[in-house]
Amino acid sequence: MSRVKRSVHARKKRRAVLERAKGYRGQKHSSYRAAKEQLLKSDSYAYRDRRNRKRDFRRLWITRINAAARQEGMSYSQLMHGLKLAEIELDRKVLADIAVRDPEVFRRLAESAREAAAA
Repeated sequence: MSRVKRSVHARKKRRAVLERAKGYRGQKHSSYRAAKEQLLKSDSYAYRDRRNRKRDFRRLWITRINAAARQEGMSYSQLMHGLKLAEIELDRKVLADIAVRDPEVFRRLAESAREAAAA
């Protein structure tokens, strides 16, 4: 079997790793070994946090809706239950946006949710 000379590919691989590690602190941007280890961690954080971002935004939307609902004299759960009974199908992202940008529309939504829950 013939011999494989690795220098070109090895250099290309190392250069690619160091290119991705630009901006890292200390030896992590200049030492191949440290950069490679940091990139493994960075990639795992990125993968994990792509999922966590969805949780974080949902929590933010729920907090905003709850704050707006309490200004209308009802809790978050009462509002969501009333909206479901009134057959108003708005997701939390849209509801939170309405609560922040257009309080008058949110007030009408809360009123219809209150009427549906009372009936």
